[in-house]
Amino acid sequence: MNQVMTVSSEQIPTTESAERLKRTADYRAMRGARRHHARAFILQARKRPDAAGASDKPRFGLTVTKKTGNAVERNRIRRRLREAIRAGAPGHALARFDYVLIAKREALSEPFAAIVAQLAEALDRTGRLGANPRQPKSGSVRIRENGNRRVNGGEAAGA
Repeated sequence: MNQVMTVSSEQIPTTESAERLKRTADYRAMRGARRHHARAFILQARKRPDAAGASDKPRFGLTVTKKTGNAVERNRIRRRLREAIRAGAPGHALARFDYVLIAKREALSEPFAAIVAQLAEALDRTGRLGANPRQPKSGSVRIRENGNRRVNGGEAAGA
């Protein structure tokens, strides 16, 4: 006997709170972005430059490489991560940020609630730490091995 399960519209998370990364250039721009390693995925986060007419909503992209498994497994991982974004991103993802989830094979065996929790933690952590970490702050000072100090944007001799 078949049972039909009904779900009210209040239980289904909306996808209107986030958009998708679609262009290759968007993915390439994420190369120098802040990363957070979780058990089921790696999250890259980057603040989007201000552009006229651009949406303020966060954008998400997924990357599932062939080394994670065959086509069936990759599609299953993709579906699980997409649903985790729907469930875990609202309230944690920052406006005008781009995020890319790079899937790991563990996304297949990890409990779904754990994936959602990892995503929420990763989004919060990248939000706290800020994005674009490889760009040194203005006025930052680094001490080189030879003892000279380097001020961002110029040189300063001595120690």
